[in-house]
Amino acid sequence: MKKILIILSLILFTSFSYSQTFKQVKIDSLVSVALPPTYITKDTLNQRIFSANASFGYIVVIREPNSKTIAPLKKEKDLNNVFKDYANGIVKLSGGTVQNKRDTTVGTLKGLRFDLRTDNGDGSVQYRRFLLLYTHDVTYTFEYYYDEMRAALTKDEAKTYFSSIKLAPDLQRNDQYQIASVSPDFFGVSQIMIYAGITIIIVVSISMVVKRKKRNDDEHIAD
Repeated sequence: MKKILIILSLILFTSFSYSQTFKQVKIDSLVSVALPPTYITKDTLNQRIFSANASFGYIVVIREPNSKTIAPLKKEKDLNNVFKDYANGIVKLSGGTVQNKRDTTVGTLKGLRFDLRTDNGDGSVQYRRFLLLYTHDVTYTFEYYYDEMRAALTKDEAKTYFSSIKLAPDLQRNDQYQIASVSPDFFGVSQIMIYAGITIIIVVSISMVVKRKKRNDDEHIAD
Protein backbone atom coordinates (compact mmCIF):
# COMPACT_ATOMS: atom_id res chain seq x y z
CA MET A 1 0.00 0.00 0.00
CA LYS A 2 2.83 2.40 0.87
CA LYS A 3 4.44 1.81 -2.54
CA ILE A 4 1.12 2.46 -4.27
CA LEU A 5 0.70 5.76 -2.42
CA ILE A 6 4.23 6.81 -3.38
CA ILE A 7 3.58 5.98 -7.04
CA LEU A 8 0.29 7.90 -7.04
CA SER A 9 1.89 10.92 -5.41
CA LEU A 10 4.65 10.91 -8.02
CA ILE A 11 2.08 10.74 -10.83
CA LEU A 12 0.19 13.71 -9.40
CA PHE A 13 3.43 15.59 -8.84
CA THR A 14 4.47 14.89 -12.43
CA SER A 15 1.23 16.16 -13.95
CA PHE A 16 1.48 19.35 -11.89
CA SER A 17 5.12 20.02 -12.66
CA TYR A 18 5.05 19.91 -16.44
CA SER A 19 3.72 23.49 -16.47
CA GLN A 20 6.86 24.81 -14.76
CA THR A 21 9.41 26.44 -17.05
CA PHE A 22 12.93 27.70 -16.43
CA LYS A 23 14.25 31.14 -17.34
CA GLN A 24 17.83 32.28 -17.84
CA VAL A 25 19.15 34.22 -14.84
CA LYS A 26 22.40 36.18 -14.58
CA ILE A 27 24.56 35.02 -11.68
CA ASP A 28 26.91 37.89 -12.53
CA SER A 29 28.18 39.60 -15.67
CA LEU A 30 30.06 36.45 -16.73
CA VAL A 31 27.81 33.50 -15.82
CA SER A 32 24.12 32.71 -16.23
CA VAL A 33 21.93 29.63 -15.71
CA ALA A 34 18.28 28.66 -16.17
CA LEU A 35 16.25 28.60 -12.94
CA PRO A 36 12.59 28.16 -12.01
CA PRO A 37 10.83 31.56 -12.02
CA THR A 38 10.17 31.27 -8.28
CA TYR A 39 13.88 31.42 -7.40
CA ILE A 40 15.06 33.57 -4.51
CA THR A 41 18.43 35.21 -3.86
CA LYS A 42 20.27 35.77 -0.62
CA ASP A 43 23.51 37.59 0.09
CA THR A 44 25.40 36.26 3.10
CA LEU A 45 29.03 35.92 4.21
CA ASN A 46 30.18 37.60 0.99
CA GLN A 47 28.32 34.94 -1.01
CA ARG A 48 25.37 35.29 -3.32
CA ILE A 49 23.02 32.30 -3.19
CA PHE A 50 20.26 31.50 -5.67
CA SER A 51 17.79 28.78 -4.65
CA ALA A 52 14.54 27.39 -5.98
CA ASN A 53 12.17 24.47 -5.70
CA ALA A 54 12.09 22.71 -9.06
CA SER A 55 9.53 20.12 -10.12
CA PHE A 56 11.41 17.10 -8.79
CA GLY A 57 14.34 18.55 -6.88
CA TYR A 58 15.85 21.59 -5.24
CA ILE A 59 18.34 23.92 -6.93
CA VAL A 60 21.12 25.94 -5.32
CA VAL A 61 23.68 28.16 -7.05
CA ILE A 62 26.44 29.74 -4.97
CA ARG A 63 28.69 32.53 -6.18
CA GLU A 64 31.60 33.15 -3.84
CA PRO A 65 34.40 35.64 -4.53
CA ASN A 66 37.78 34.15 -3.74
CA SER A 67 40.12 35.82 -1.30
CA LYS A 68 42.35 38.47 -2.83
CA THR A 69 45.31 36.80 -1.12
CA ILE A 70 44.95 33.64 -3.22
CA ALA A 71 47.76 33.40 -5.75
CA PRO A 72 46.88 32.42 -9.33
CA LEU A 73 47.06 28.68 -9.90
CA LYS A 74 50.13 27.75 -11.90
CA LYS A 75 48.88 24.87 -14.01
CA GLU A 76 46.07 22.40 -14.58
CA LYS A 77 47.41 20.07 -11.90
CA ASP A 78 46.86 22.80 -9.30
CA LEU A 79 43.27 23.21 -10.48
CA ASN A 80 42.77 19.46 -10.13
CA ASN A 81 44.04 19.70 -6.54
CA VAL A 82 41.45 22.40 -5.80
CA PHE A 83 38.72 20.11 -7.16
CA LYS A 84 40.05 17.19 -5.11
CA ASP A 85 40.10 19.24 -1.89
CA TYR A 86 36.56 20.43 -2.59
CA ALA A 87 35.14 16.92 -2.99
CA ASN A 88 37.06 15.58 0.01
CA GLY A 89 35.87 18.48 2.17
CA ILE A 90 32.24 17.79 1.32
CA VAL A 91 32.59 14.10 2.16
CA LYS A 92 34.26 14.90 5.47
CA LEU A 93 31.60 17.36 6.63
CA SER A 94 28.50 15.67 5.23
CA GLY A 95 29.28 12.03 5.96
CA GLY A 96 28.08 11.19 2.46
CA THR A 97 29.65 9.19 -0.35
CA VAL A 98 30.93 10.68 -3.60
CA GLN A 99 29.81 8.94 -6.79
CA ASN A 100 30.33 9.51 -10.52
CA LYS A 101 33.15 12.01 -10.04
CA ARG A 102 34.47 13.25 -13.36
CA ASP A 103 35.95 16.24 -15.15
CA THR A 104 33.74 18.28 -17.43
CA THR A 105 33.90 21.45 -19.50
CA VAL A 106 31.55 24.41 -19.60
CA GLY A 107 32.47 26.68 -22.47
CA THR A 108 36.25 26.81 -22.30
CA LEU A 109 36.43 26.27 -18.53
CA LYS A 110 37.28 23.00 -16.85
CA GLY A 111 34.88 21.92 -14.12
CA LEU A 112 34.22 19.06 -11.72
CA ARG A 113 31.01 17.04 -11.58
CA PHE A 114 30.03 14.50 -8.96
CA ASP A 115 27.09 13.17 -6.99
CA LEU A 116 26.92 13.03 -3.20
CA ARG A 117 24.82 10.23 -1.70
CA THR A 118 23.62 10.88 1.86
CA ASP A 119 21.66 8.54 4.12
CA ASN A 120 19.28 10.67 6.19
CA GLY A 121 19.11 8.04 8.94
CA ASP A 122 15.38 7.43 8.56
CA GLY A 123 15.62 5.01 5.67
CA SER A 124 15.54 7.75 3.04
CA VAL A 125 18.44 8.65 0.77
CA GLN A 126 19.16 12.05 -0.74
CA TYR A 127 21.43 12.88 -3.65
CA ARG A 128 23.18 16.17 -4.37
CA ARG A 129 24.53 16.63 -7.87
CA PHE A 130 27.40 19.11 -8.02
CA LEU A 131 29.10 21.07 -10.75
CA LEU A 132 32.02 23.23 -9.64
CA LEU A 133 33.65 25.99 -11.68
CA TYR A 134 36.72 27.69 -10.25
CA THR A 135 38.26 30.90 -11.54
CA HIS A 136 40.90 33.03 -9.89
CA ASP A 137 38.32 35.64 -8.87
CA VAL A 138 35.18 33.58 -8.18
CA THR A 139 34.10 30.03 -7.34
CA TYR A 140 30.72 28.94 -8.75
CA THR A 141 28.90 25.97 -7.25
CA PHE A 142 25.83 24.53 -8.97
CA GLU A 143 23.79 21.96 -7.00
CA TYR A 144 20.71 19.88 -7.63
CA TYR A 145 19.15 18.00 -4.69
CA TYR A 146 16.69 15.15 -5.05
CA ASP A 147 15.31 12.21 -3.10
CA GLU A 148 16.26 8.72 -4.22
CA MET A 149 12.66 7.72 -4.94
CA ARG A 150 12.46 10.51 -7.54
CA ALA A 151 15.72 9.62 -9.28
CA ALA A 152 14.06 8.39 -12.47
CA LEU A 153 12.02 11.59 -12.73
CA THR A 154 14.89 14.03 -12.28
CA LYS A 155 16.99 13.22 -15.36
CA ASP A 156 15.44 15.68 -17.81
CA GLU A 157 15.11 18.45 -15.25
CA ALA A 158 18.71 18.10 -14.05
CA LYS A 159 19.93 18.02 -17.65
CA THR A 160 18.01 21.20 -18.46
CA TYR A 161 19.50 22.92 -15.44
CA PHE A 162 23.16 21.95 -15.87
CA SER A 163 23.22 22.28 -19.66
CA SER A 164 21.85 25.83 -19.40
CA ILE A 165 25.00 27.21 -17.75
CA LYS A 166 26.36 29.93 -20.04
CA LEU A 167 29.66 31.80 -19.84
CA ALA A 168 30.72 35.13 -21.31
CA PRO A 169 33.17 34.75 -24.25
CA ASP A 170 35.94 36.55 -22.38
CA LEU A 171 35.94 33.94 -19.59
CA GLN A 172 38.78 31.65 -20.66
CA ARG A 173 40.90 28.79 -19.31
CA ASN A 174 43.66 31.22 -18.33
CA ASP A 175 41.19 32.66 -15.81
CA GLN A 176 41.55 29.34 -13.97
CA TYR A 177 45.29 28.74 -14.03
CA GLN A 178 48.40 30.11 -15.69
CA ILE A 179 52.07 29.36 -16.13
CA ALA A 180 53.75 31.64 -13.60
CA SER A 181 56.35 31.65 -10.88
CA VAL A 182 54.61 31.26 -7.53
CA SER A 183 56.28 30.83 -4.17
CA PRO A 184 55.58 27.32 -2.73
CA ASP A 185 54.84 28.80 0.70
CA PHE A 186 52.42 31.32 -0.74
CA PHE A 187 50.68 28.68 -2.79
CA GLY A 188 50.23 26.58 0.34
CA VAL A 189 48.51 29.50 2.05
CA SER A 190 46.24 29.95 -0.95
CA GLN A 191 45.13 26.32 -0.74
CA ILE A 192 44.17 26.84 2.90
CA MET A 193 42.13 29.89 1.95
CA ILE A 194 40.36 27.95 -0.81
CA TYR A 195 39.54 25.15 1.63
CA ALA A 196 38.16 27.66 4.13
CA GLY A 197 35.89 29.11 1.48
CA ILE A 198 34.69 25.64 0.52
CA THR A 199 33.84 24.91 4.15
CA ILE A 200 31.57 27.97 4.27
CA ILE A 201 29.82 26.83 1.08
CA ILE A 202 29.18 23.38 2.53
CA VAL A 203 27.85 24.67 5.85
CA VAL A 204 25.45 27.07 4.14
CA SER A 205 24.26 24.37 1.72
CA ILE A 206 23.65 21.83 4.48
CA SER A 207 21.73 24.34 6.60
CA MET A 208 19.53 25.19 3.62
CA VAL A 209 18.74 21.53 3.02
CA VAL A 210 17.88 20.96 6.68
CA LYS A 211 15.52 23.95 6.64
CA ARG A 212 13.92 22.74 3.42
CA LYS A 213 13.49 19.21 4.78
CA LYS A 214 11.92 20.56 7.97
CA ARG A 215 9.57 22.75 5.93
CA ASN A 216 8.51 19.78 3.81
CA ASP A 217 7.96 17.65 6.92
CA ASP A 218 5.79 20.39 8.44
CA GLU A 219 3.76 20.60 5.24
CA HIS A 220 3.22 16.85 5.26
CA ILE A 221 2.05 16.98 8.88
CA ALA A 222 -0.33 19.81 8.07
CA ASP A 223 -1.78 17.76 5.21
